Amino acid sequence: MAHLYTFIRRAVAAAAGAALVLSLTAPAALAHDRLKSSSPADKAKIERLEMIELEFTSRMTMPIVVLEGPGGKPVPISKPRAEGTTVSARPEGELADGRYRIAWRVVSSDGHPIEGELRFTLAAPPTTESPTPSASDVSAAPSQPAPSVDPPSPVEAQPAAAEDGAGVPGWLLIAAVVLLLAGAAVFLVGRRNRSSGPGGT
Repeated sequence: MAHLYTFIRRAVAAAAGAALVLSLTAPAALAHDRLKSSSPADKAKIERLEMIELEFTSRMTMPIVVLEGPGGKPVPISKPRAEGTTVSARPEGELADGRYRIAWRVVSSDGHPIEGELRFTLAAPPTTESPTPSASDVSAAPSQPAPSVDPPSPVEAQPAAAEDGAGVPGWLLIAAVVLLLAGAAVFLVGRRNRSSGPGGT
């Protein structure tokens, strides 16, 4: 009877010890390292991507990050860097609009590799600049009539200065007038002399 009691006591102590060991080691075994957050977030819609950042629950080593663009085309990125719990990589050029996929793989603190992927959509905002009119738009625009310019009025012909005697020199006209006056004076004097002569009244 004493032997049975001793056996039961030892079995209970062993079970209790095993339970204690499992209770201490089970959380560590179950709490594997994992991805905590990311930028960009999974299924996010963004306007610009300058940096890929992956934050994990513990320090990671040997990071690998791959970026694929529209149509599964590889996009060049810088070598991934692991700093603390964050892994980062930078695109090497401007990204076109479209759907992208980030695939990553790291080695966790317990030596086990973990991997995953996330997707995002890149859509740049529309520009607000006014479009430059094309040649077709310029040709289609109604042409504005050129302002009318009144032709200069012809210079009115100024009446030429009356030519003395229609082309006769002035001195000749003066001489003719003098002769005419002289003839008239002679005529008047002769007439007066005839009137005052013999037989006159």
